[in-house]
Amino acid sequence: MMTLKNKKLAFLLTSFLFASSFACAKISDAEAKALLQKAEDSTAFYETDFTGSYEIVQDKPGEGRSKTNATIYRRDSTSKWTILINAPLKDKGKGYLQTDNSIWFYDPADRRFTFSSSRDRFQGTNANTSDFAPMKFVRDYKIESATEVKLGKFDCVLYTLKATSKKVDYPMLKLWVSKDGLMRKKEDYSLSGQKLRTTAVPSYQTISSSNTTHQVPVSMVIQDNLQGKKINGKMEYEKTLISISNVSLEKQDDAVYTKPYLELMSVK
Repeated sequence: MMTLKNKKLAFLLTSFLFASSFACAKISDAEAKALLQKAEDSTAFYETDFTGSYEIVQDKPGEGRSKTNATIYRRDSTSKWTILINAPLKDKGKGYLQTDNSIWFYDPADRRFTFSSSRDRFQGTNANTSDFAPMKFVRDYKIESATEVKLGKFDCVLYTLKATSKKVDYPMLKLWVSKDGLMRKKEDYSLSGQKLRTTAVPSYQTISSSNTTHQVPVSMVIQDNLQGKKINGKMEYEKTLISISNVSLEKQDDAVYTKPYLELMSVK
């Protein structure tokens, strides 16, 4: 069951998914690239580790909601991350590990690691495992267009990006970046131009450590534009609401980013 707070949050996030944007003017290539680089940098923690508690609520129309709680550890400077699932009880102890450019899924039921992919759905939700890692807008995409727009209350630049790498999850993106360099909305497209997913991130929290400050999403919603059902004659799509709390930028032990750590934590 979702709390009243989460229901209100889900409503606000869903409203933001469908917020209209109105074009104002084009910006220079240099300004567009600089702001896109800032948006990319805001998704990463290269000078520190990151730890956060994630509540992930999956909403399937006509089937109800399910909730997963996980702790996520990231060391972006070496492209390592660990996800430890804490709830529900049937999934407790499962986990994911990215190290040496490989992603592994650990299931304590059979004590085995199996190879996973950044494109794989996380625990049957509408989130991919790549949604929990830094985004590479500048490295992996080229700017097809960049226009100043208004998205709700935010002054943004709307980008159309096309992939320059075959390793990306989606070959085309539309990306709304507010003038402070934060991603507010993202649409993922297939090569044929079909919209696949929509992600909204309307609010951020400021997290500071001894030598750095970061903006971390308070929550985000991911809508699958292909998966849904008609309810009372209206099409409703699957959505995943992700809430982030208990954020720390303190350095973690190196062991956190290893297979033995997941094995150890699964038996506690």
